Amino acid sequence: MKEFLSDRINSLAVSQTLAMAAKARELKNEGKDVIGLSLGEPDFNTPDYIKEAAVNAINQDYNSYTPVDGYVDLKNAIITKFKRDNNLTYELSQIVVSTGAKQSLSNIAASLINPGDEVILPCPYWVSYSDIVGLNGGVTIEVKTDISNDFKMTAKDLESAITPKTKMLWFSSPCNPSGSVYSKEELRELADVLVRYPNVYILSDEIYEHINFCGGHFSIAEFEDMYERTITVNGVSKAFAMTGWRIGYIGAPAWIARACNKMQGQVTSGANCIAQRAVITALEESPSKITYMVDEFKVRRDLILNLLNNIEGFNCNTPDGAFYVFPDISYFFGKVIDGYLINNASDMSLFLLDRALVATVTGDAFGDPNCIRISYAASQEQLIEAVNRIKKLLS
Repeated sequence: MKEFLSDRINSLAVSQTLAMAAKARELKNEGKDVIGLSLGEPDFNTPDYIKEAAVNAINQDYNSYTPVDGYVDLKNAIITKFKRDNNLTYELSQIVVSTGAKQSLSNIAASLINPGDEVILPCPYWVSYSDIVGLNGGVTIEVKTDISNDFKMTAKDLESAITPKTKMLWFSSPCNPSGSVYSKEELRELADVLVRYPNVYILSDEIYEHINFCGGHFSIAEFEDMYERTITVNGVSKAFAMTGWRIGYIGAPAWIARACNKMQGQVTSGANCIAQRAVITALEESPSKITYMVDEFKVRRDLILNLLNNIEGFNCNTPDGAFYVFPDISYFFGKVIDGYLINNASDMSLFLLDRALVATVTGDAFGDPNCIRISYAASQEQLIEAVNRIKKLLS
C-alpha cells in the first residue's frame, strides 16, 4: 500500500540509530547476548533529587495542559542556566520549551526553511539533521571533515560551502557522533566568515555541553555579532540521564521563538507537565551535582580508546565530549572476514551485530561512510566484553 502513502513519508529515511537498536532488541528477544552500543542513552538513572521533584509535582496536582512554550518558572530557570553556564542573556519571549530537543530542531526547520533553501551540515552530523531539513524542503550541503582534524569544519570549509541560497548552518558541539568540541578560537574563525553573510542563521546544538572533558564549553551565541543570528538548542536528556522525560528548549531571537511557539501550538502544544516541573529542579541545581556521570564517561572513553587502539584497522582520535567514539574503519573495506565481504561501514556495522553480537551504527547515517559510531554509555564490563568480541572476530 506504499502508493497510498505521501511522497513525504515514502522519501523519509528510517533513523539508523533507532533501526539498529530495534534489530538488537530482536536478537535479544531471541535469547542472544547482544551488547548494545548503538543508542545515545546514558545508562545512569535520573538523579534522585530530580525524581523527587517529579513526585512532588504529581502530589501537587500538576495535571493540566501546559503553556505551549513552557511554564514561566521553567523558562526562568532556563534563562538562569543560560546566564550561569553560557554567559547568554535571554528574556522570557526568547525561550521555547519542547518535547525533546528533536522537536526543537523540527520547529526551527519548519519556521525558517523554505523549499530550496540550503543548510550547511559539517560531516559527521547527527543522524536526523538531514531528514528534518529535507522534510521542510531544504537542501543539505554536506561539508566533509575527517579524523585528521578531529572531524571539525574549518573557516575555509565553511566559506567554500556558502552560496546565495544558503539559509542556515547546523552543527553540534560537543558533536554527536564524533565527540568533537569546538574551541572558542575555532568558533571565532567560523564567525568571522559568517559576519560577511548576514542572511545565514546558525543552529547550535549544545545538548552535550556538560559532557565535556576539555575544560569548558563555549557557545557561538556568546559572540556579540552572532547573538541575533543564533538559535541555541539544548535539553536534559543526556547530561541529566533524562532521555525518556522528553524536554528540550531553545534560546533564540524573539521573532524566531514566536514562530517556533506558533508551530508547536499546531502540532503538540505544551510539553509534559510533570517533566517540566522536574526540569526546573534539574536546571536550578549546580551542574556539579552531575559531575559523577561526566567523570565516569571520561573513564569509559579512555578505556574504550585503549581497547580499540589495540585492534589493527581501527583508527581513533580522542573525542573531547559526548559519549561516542567514531573510528575510521575503512582499512577493512574490500576485505573478506570469516566469509563476509566488508564493502563499507554499513557492512561492518551489520557484521559486528551478526557475528559478534555488538550493536554499533554505520557512519553512513551521519554523513561519513568511512566510520562507525560506538556509544560508550554502557558499563565498563560491557565495553571490555564488546571490544574483546570485536577483536576476536576481526583477527
